[in-house]
Amino acid sequence: MRLRRRRPCVDAPKLEDLVPIPDVWDRMRRVETRLAEVSTSDYGFLTDIAQHLLLAGGKRFRPLLAQIAGEFGRSIDGRVVDAGVAVEFIHVGSLYHDDVIDEAETRRGTGSANTNWGNTIAILAGDFLMARATELAADRLGRDAVRLLSRTYAELVEGQTLELQLDFDLDHGPDEYYRVVEMKTASLIRASARVGAMAADAAPATVEALSAWASELGVIFQVTDDALDLVATDEFLGKPAGSDIGEGKFTLPLLYALEGTDGPHIRELLAEHPYTAGAIDEVIRMIRAGGFVDQVLDEARTRALTAASVITDLPPIPARSVLSGLGDYLLAQVEQARF
Repeated sequence: MRLRRRRPCVDAPKLEDLVPIPDVWDRMRRVETRLAEVSTSDYGFLTDIAQHLLLAGGKRFRPLLAQIAGEFGRSIDGRVVDAGVAVEFIHVGSLYHDDVIDEAETRRGTGSANTNWGNTIAILAGDFLMARATELAADRLGRDAVRLLSRTYAELVEGQTLELQLDFDLDHGPDEYYRVVEMKTASLIRASARVGAMAADAAPATVEALSAWASELGVIFQVTDDALDLVATDEFLGKPAGSDIGEGKFTLPLLYALEGTDGPHIRELLAEHPYTAGAIDEVIRMIRAGGFVDQVLDEARTRALTAASVITDLPPIPARSVLSGLGDYLLAQVEQARF
């Protein structure tokens, strides 16, 4: 059975051009089939809820990384497909939980699970997907993969906890921001590449190189996503621009702006919440005018160079060229979205 998605699973024209490896896309189609199979419960009601966000689509970026990393292994088989399924279950399960925490009404262009069925059911659906990820890893990928995915989910929870502590806190800085990003975002992106390589029996040195590369990519992924919230239109984002600010999640450009000449005025605008749309728009204007979005994108470009440097000793197969281009791909999304 294959999931009938409401939207494409990836930004296909761009990513398919960037990843010109037919075997990778063949395995991604098998990932879709396995997502449907493994997320099925004996209880049909739970199946419907657990598959709610899977049906809504998403980029499937983490399973894609697992398939690309698998290209560096000696045994590319169904285990690599299931590695992609496991990391997507962890990702989507965490989204169910995030939406409860954030009281989100929509996700991926459709009503969130908590909006449709309530918080308790949404939490249970997220738990179910997490459990399926662990079960799949135990059955198909081995003890090391179970340990890796369990540790990664613990990091996600730690990152979420720290982020909640920092909500509406105007006094934390870049160090705390990067710590949240490393735990909440980069950890799963790193695990996606690592478990994909492990599932394909890649050499230990190759697994470590791919993990180091993916750690940097994970930070770039979040930094560029945060930048989009400040430079893209509401239509592009599918939500109001500046939503992070409205939710009290102060990303790196804002933290740098607080240290700039407009810092006192920004603090004044953000002293009392909830914030008005006018206050958020004014803060975004000052961040952009001060060049702080460009500053963090420059940092991301430096990380992209670092990421490229750690994979220079990998075999010169097409997948290595793909890895070298993914950071630039993420940065290009921001430039294309600027208005």
